[in-house]
Amino acid sequence: MDTFDVVVLGAGSAGESISTALAKEGRRVALVEALRVGGECPYVACMPSKSLLRSAQARAEARDLRALGGASTPPVLDDDDLAYHRAVERRDEIAEQRDDSGAAEEAERAGVVLVRGHGRVVREGVVDVDGRELGYTDLVLATGSQPNRPPIEGLDLVHTWTSDEALSARQRPRSLVVMGGGAVGCELAQVHARFGVRTTLVESGPRVAGREEASIADLLGQVLRDDGVDLRLGVQVQRAELTAQGRARVHLSDGTSVEAERVLVAVGRTPTTEGLGLDVLGIEPDDGGALAVDERGRVTGQQHVWAAGDVTGAAPYTHTANYQARVVTENLLGRERVADLRAIPRAVYTDPAVASVGMTEEQAREQGIDAITAVMDLGEVARTSTEGGAGGRLVLTADRDKGVLIGAAAIGPHADEWLSEATLAIRAQVPLSVLTDVVHAFPTFGEAYEPPLRELASQV
Repeated sequence: MDTFDVVVLGAGSAGESISTALAKEGRRVALVEALRVGGECPYVACMPSKSLLRSAQARAEARDLRALGGASTPPVLDDDDLAYHRAVERRDEIAEQRDDSGAAEEAERAGVVLVRGHGRVVREGVVDVDGRELGYTDLVLATGSQPNRPPIEGLDLVHTWTSDEALSARQRPRSLVVMGGGAVGCELAQVHARFGVRTTLVESGPRVAGREEASIADLLGQVLRDDGVDLRLGVQVQRAELTAQGRARVHLSDGTSVEAERVLVAVGRTPTTEGLGLDVLGIEPDDGGALAVDERGRVTGQQHVWAAGDVTGAAPYTHTANYQARVVTENLLGRERVADLRAIPRAVYTDPAVASVGMTEEQAREQGIDAITAVMDLGEVARTSTEGGAGGRLVLTADRDKGVLIGAAAIGPHADEWLSEATLAIRAQVPLSVLTDVVHAFPTFGEAYEPPLRELASQV
């Protein structure tokens, strides 16, 4: 049996980072992965989706070329199928054709022992990988998450995609039903609608992006409608059936139905903890399948078991996984470090983008915080005029007693970039009195911070 200082299960963002960093520090590390080194983000999630979104945005901008002053007459665009084919080619180039050989070789050059297969704990200190036993002193669980597939009658009989499959497929469907109005559902609905796909988005909640500040989410809904997406809000898919023409007919809880060539199932993800043999160690995931960890990344109740990434259920984003990986790595190397998840940004990369960080006013009040809010219409920012955009909105939330920012939400061009100012302010607990003294370049979207910050500062 091979023995290691650390065995890492899962080579996604967190697992790859932890194993490589430890190996470079001289630790003997085994990294166990059945699929791709690098996880889903580079190959079937973050990178391909952002590539398609940019292509869809470019096509939309081309349609507005005359209005933006880039041409005296509207340009003639080619067929949607041809354009989508080129977008897919670009997507696959950016996703490295879903080939992880480069990432695998880089990990091995760092000294990582890469073991291909499914790992399962068989006894304390030992992981079995398809018949090969690996001994460990410390175990890191970084197995990520997997798409949910709700038990809906007939759904298994129609042509469906998970987000991974949608971002790997080469064909453009003529029509699409998107189940789920979260970030993935909104992004892929916009992509397909902008490439001429008749797109219907079904969301059981009253608005898309239901986790976000209500007014921001409502504006995103209008953006999707303007792109031609048929939003069906407050309804659920009750059953599905295959028509004689081979299409999916989706029956909704309001008595209506929708037909489409393909159904995209984007109703969330579940941490991957099943089949890992965690019961051998006395580890029991919560009802959602996630593993509870302490502020150092150690699994609750365990001395030598750690977890990072989606499997923890905490802010399931690649940047969170990378952050947790750094925390776990430092602690495995004997350097005390704790995680602070109060200022983890989240984004919906539509055009315009939605970005948020921290708490909403409602969430803050539920925690007993005397929260105050100020709002800025991006239509009042000079940069909106030069960009030719439709504006947007910035909502800032502060703790009146402490005089610091505790939340921010925005929709607007590149909001995912300029919201970083709020992320830093929340993480560092910068006083409002200091934030109001910050000078922003003119004209930029960053100027949108100044009026609401001054309004908040006047109330503390």
